[in-house]
Amino acid sequence: MSTEDTMSPEDTSVRVVDRRWWARAAAGDQSADESSRQSDKPAYVQELEQRLDAKDAELRETIARYREASSEFEAMRARLRRDVARDAERSRQHLLADLLEVVDNLDRALDAARRDTDGTAATPLAQGVELVKTQFLSKLGAHGVLPFASLGRPFDPTRHEAAATVPVSDAAQEGTVVGIIREGYAIGAEVLRPALVAVGRLDPEGVAS
Repeated sequence: MSTEDTMSPEDTSVRVVDRRWWARAAAGDQSADESSRQSDKPAYVQELEQRLDAKDAELRETIARYREASSEFEAMRARLRRDVARDAERSRQHLLADLLEVVDNLDRALDAARRDTDGTAATPLAQGVELVKTQFLSKLGAHGVLPFASLGRPFDPTRHEAAATVPVSDAAQEGTVVGIIREGYAIGAEVLRPALVAVGRLDPEGVAS
C-alpha cells in the first residue's frame, strides 16, 4: 500500500487560488492604506464622492451663515423693541410734563382768590379750584407723577432750578432751598420737572457777632 493510499481526507490540503483582480489585490496587501484603496475605485465614483464632500462643506457654510443672520436679526429686533419702548416712554413723559402747566395755572388762580379775600376766608370759587387741583393731581399720581419735597433741602442741580438767591443770617441755611416758586415733580426715580426755587445765601452783615 502506498503512502498516498494511507492518507486520510483530513490530511489532504486543497489550495484555491482566486484569480479575480480585486481578490488578488486584497490578498496581496492587507495593510494597504486608504489612499491606495481609493485609487482602486472607478474614476466616476471618486468624482461623485468629491462633489458630495464639496456639497457637504457648502451646506455647513450655509447653515453657519443662516445661524449668524438669525442671531443678528433677533438682536436687532430686541434693540428695536427697546428703542420703541424708550421713545414711547419719552413721549409719555413729555405729555405729562406739559400737563403740569395746568397745575401751575390752578395755583395761580388759588393765589388770586386768596389775595381777593386777604387770605382770611375761602370763597366757593377758591374751594372749587382747590378741588379741581386735587383731582388733577390724583390723576397724575395714578401715572406715577408725584411732587417731591424741596423746601429746606440742600440745593440739588439735578432736582432744582435756582431762580433767585435770598440773603440769610443763619449759616445752616446757606445753599439750601428757602422758597418754592414752582413745585418740582418726579415720575418714579426720574425727575419729570425740576422745582423752581430760591436759594439761601449767607449775608455776612446779617450774621450776629
